Amino acid sequence: MDSVSTQQKSIFYPPGGILIWIVIYVELLTFGMAIAALAYYGSQERVLFHQHSQLLNKTIAAINTVFLLTGGYFAARAVYYFKAGLYAKTNRFFGWAIISGLAFLVLKIVEYHQKLEAGLTMNYSSFFMNYWLLTAFHWLHVLVGVVILFFIRRGIQQKKEKASLDDIEAGTAFWHMCDLIWLLLFPILYLLF
Repeated sequence: MDSVSTQQKSIFYPPGGILIWIVIYVELLTFGMAIAALAYYGSQERVLFHQHSQLLNKTIAAINTVFLLTGGYFAARAVYYFKAGLYAKTNRFFGWAIISGLAFLVLKIVEYHQKLEAGLTMNYSSFFMNYWLLTAFHWLHVLVGVVILFFIRRGIQQKKEKASLDDIEAGTAFWHMCDLIWLLLFPILYLLF
């Protein structure tokens, strides 16, 4: 009976629970509408968007993409090790995911500092208004994701096998949402125009 209920849960109940998936879908819808607006304004001001996108640091953005994808891999491995009962490895991989997220945040601050030093603020152009709004909103999501992973890791250190798999999967799903959003923002902002 227990294996049947576990099987039904895995088929009909999303990892982390339905609430986190509602949050994720709302966030994806919000970012999707913002990205659609960016694409619309970009089609209206094609030359300006192209010229101003050339002022972005593609190298930093590419490195940040690697940081987020690496962090996503580490978080996924942590969930795998938690399910296997390997709590030391779970904590190690969540720790590396946190470090990857912090590296993204710090490198993004470096990029923001470069933009501010060059006078490329939100008021500079419609491209930079979109750039700042989208990337800053995403930056806040990554910050929240790092905090969530930190508390998950701390909970596992304290509770071991009593830690909630639903909480761990929910936090990791949020983290992967941050990856997905960046994988949409990176090519559109840095490569498309």
